[in-house]
Amino acid sequence: MHGLGIVANDGTSRASAADAEQAVIAKGLIMRGEITGSNSLFIDGRVEGSISLPGSRVTVGVHGQVHASISAREIVVIGKVFGNVTASDSVDIHAQGGVTGDVTAARISIEDGAFFKGGIDIRKVATKPTLSDFSAQGPKEELNLA
Repeated sequence: MHGLGIVANDGTSRASAADAEQAVIAKGLIMRGEITGSNSLFIDGRVEGSISLPGSRVTVGVHGQVHASISAREIVVIGKVFGNVTASDSVDIHAQGGVTGDVTAARISIEDGAFFKGGIDIRKVATKPTLSDFSAQGPKEELNLA
């Protein structure tokens, strides 16, 4: 993502530096290829290819058009996305937004008026087993913890 304008928010109470920085693809810009990194990304232009920002947020603005697969922690669609979308946390499709493609996420919200055409796969967030999970399975000898 080098070469993109990085906009730093002036709020210093952020959890990490990655949360405090957001790359912007402004209206009128066209990017083709693969986008990877650790910063959040706001797209108000056009992107073709793939976007992989696993720990970050991708926002497709009202003027944004994405013809790419998107993989991120959180994805917000206010513009248009043509491609598969995978979020480890949530996908939000706003009323003026649209997604044509499959969505895989732990949570999804689609506002009234939003366009969606594709499949939805809800995946639970992986959690560590607790002792109460094992107690219902019987004596320890029956557990294979290896």
